[in-house]
Order: sequence, then C-alpha cells, then structure tokens
Amino acid sequence: MATIGNIFAFPYALALWLRNRAWDKGWKKSVKFDNVRIISVGNITVGGTGKTPHVEMFIREYLSQACRVAVISRGYGRKHPRTCRFVEADSRVEDVGDEPLQIKRKFPQIKVIVDRNRVRAVNMLMALPFGDVPEVILLDDGMQYRRLTPDRQITLINYNRPIFRDSLLPFGRLRDLPGQLRRADTVIITKCPPYLNEWEKQQAVEANRINPHQKVFFTTIQYFDPEPVFEQGNRRYLYSKEAILFTGIAGSDQLRMHVGARYPRHYHIEFGDHHAFSAHDIRQIEKFARKRPQAIILTTEKDAQRIRRHPAVRDALKERIFYIPIEIGLVEDETTEGLF
Repeated sequence: MATIGNIFAFPYALALWLRNRAWDKGWKKSVKFDNVRIISVGNITVGGTGKTPHVEMFIREYLSQACRVAVISRGYGRKHPRTCRFVEADSRVEDVGDEPLQIKRKFPQIKVIVDRNRVRAVNMLMALPFGDVPEVILLDDGMQYRRLTPDRQITLINYNRPIFRDSLLPFGRLRDLPGQLRRADTVIITKCPPYLNEWEKQQAVEANRINPHQKVFFTTIQYFDPEPVFEQGNRRYLYSKEAILFTGIAGSDQLRMHVGARYPRHYHIEFGDHHAFSAHDIRQIEKFARKRPQAIILTTEKDAQRIRRHPAVRDALKERIFYIPIEIGLVEDETTEGLF
C-alpha cells in the first residue's frame, strides 16, 4: 500500500520538489531580519508532533532569561485567514485560532499575532513602541513558510513515526518531502518514553537520517492534574472511577494511555484535528455523559479553547469538564545544552 501510495502521490511530490528547489536556488527570494532573533518551530508531518507545547517550552525559557518574546502563528481554522491581528486573552477562537489563543492565555505578557503572511507580521511587531519590540520571535509552524529565513530552524519528529517510513498526503501524514529535514539546525524527537538508552536514541537518529551536524534532542510529555475548563467545575469529579475523554487533536494515543492509567473505565470520543465543535457535537457528548453521571469529562487544553464560550454547553456539563495540562520535558539524562 505504501508503494502504491507513493506512486499516486508523485505529482504532489514533484510539486513540492519544484517549490523547494525554487527557494534553494534563490529563484524565489526570502527575507532575513537582522535586528531580531527569529526561531522557527515546525514539522514535516500534519500534526502529531506536539508543536504548540514545544513552542510554550521555548517561551518559558526565554521569559526566564528576561527576554521580550513574541509568537507568530498562522491561526489555523480561523474564519478570516487573510487578516493580521494581535491575539488578546479575550479574543474569540473563531477569529484567532485555538493554539494562539491558548498561548496568549497562558502567557499574557507576550505578544501573539496571527497572520499567514509572516513577513508582514514581523514588520508589525518591529513597528511597536520601543519597549514592546520583541527580542525573540517564535514562528509557530514555520517550516514550510520559506518567504522568511529564520535564524534557527527547529524541526519536530514524532518518535513513533519516523518520517522516512511515512508517505505523503493523503496516503500518509507527510506534508513535505522528508529530505527537507536537512534544512533544520535542530531536530527534536518528540513523544518519547521518559527514558531512552543510547542505542534507542541512535536508532531514532538513523531512522530519520539525521545528519551529524544537526543537534538532536529527545523530549517527552509531562501530564498534570486536570483543571476545570469552566468556573463551575466541581473538583469532586477528579476522584471518579471513570472518565469520558473527547479530543480534536492529531495523535491522541499517549493521552488515552495516560487517562487509562488514572481512570480504569474510560471512553474516548474522537474528532478531527482543530475540530470546530458544533451544537450537535456538544449534545453527543452530553448524551454520552448522561449515561455515566459519575464520570469526569476530560479534554485537551487546545480543545478547551473551543468550548469555553460555546453556547451549547449547559451548566450541568460545565461542572464536569476538565482539561489535562501538559508540558514538554527532556527525557531522563538529557541535557539542555545547545537547545535554547
């Protein structure tokens, strides 16, 4: 099937090769900003690598260094993708997207801007009053945006899905040619087990054909106790014996395993990545929950942004809905030297 998929994906592969060739040869010109440090965090697959929590990891580090930080995101899924706007903590998810809104709410002191034209977004940030001009700009999902040359390209790869064993869309999850990994200065292998020995790390490096000059790091997901999505959240549900999990993310396997370890009886309602929850979806969750009145209802922090203001969520449901906070950490015995 993979071979057949590669054959049918050949026109897409050719288009990607020609596009990247134009940038590599300088036939298309890229913009480089010299007065600000720009770091791109991206991937070669469509979701499933933990991009947003990795961006948050870098935000935390640079804030700890007292740097002025800004994030530029395309704002996937918003209603007016051609517009450029700053994200505020009270912005609507339909206007700015779920991930930028999540970042702004967690880090209200930083500038977050959504624009698919990242060059325009950088210019807007650099035109801010002197005290607000960022020292570090993080490009969220900037791997394929080649109109802008970052100072550093960080590429994320799912430990469980090596890119050279995958296929291009729609037969696999690759949205770019795996050989484009060579453009990365740093490669982060994500969603690893908490501990990897040197042989396991080397196997991952070889499977993804990472070059010796590229810095490689291995990260794992750290889960924290659920937090209420709504003010009405009743924490007694944390001690339930069963859970209902609903997700609209790419790659929920690890999350389901985590929920299963804490709640022996659990059920999963799965939607597509960046799913815009309809009133029908909420009623579906509510109907399922009525049959299990003692179950806690869990979701992701990203999905929480999409339902927090949803008019179809009733008070009885608001008491039971919690999101699971996550952070990114390095696997055991891994050093941060050269990462930030």
